[in-house]
Amino acid sequence: MRKVLGVLVLLSVGCGHKSSKHAESSSEANLSPGTRCIEEARAPRKPPTDAPERIDVGQILVRHAGVRDAKGATRTREEACLRANEARQKLLAGSDWDDVFKEYSDSQGATQGTLYDVTQGSLEPAFADAAFSLQVDELSYVVESKRGFHIIWRKK
Repeated sequence: MRKVLGVLVLLSVGCGHKSSKHAESSSEANLSPGTRCIEEARAPRKPPTDAPERIDVGQILVRHAGVRDAKGATRTREEACLRANEARQKLLAGSDWDDVFKEYSDSQGATQGTLYDVTQGSLEPAFADAAFSLQVDELSYVVESKRGFHIIWRKK
């Protein structure tokens, strides 16, 4: 339905993600891709003080066996993080949001991953901090919450 990349702004500042341009420490260089993904997904995000009260977001959720509502997910935490990152890479390459959502999201409800008119207080803190750190049409890095790993697209 809509290609995100056409209007996507990629800002690492709002997402709390380390830029790959920074030199890695020797301990970071020895991490497996799954472990590195998890560390980056858990990076703290802090919304700006002038963040709006309400926004609309799209999300792709990838669950793993360790979440409280796994709904049959059998993948490991590392596999889930890497799968979410794969979905993000497809979006960055220009794939259609709806197609990527259908292929990757473990939350296939009636809203197709869209959360309308949400407030920071209505969302899980890690998800809210990441979502409210984004600009309109910005795509997040992988974000970990108690439900799994998310890719968040701020729509409004």
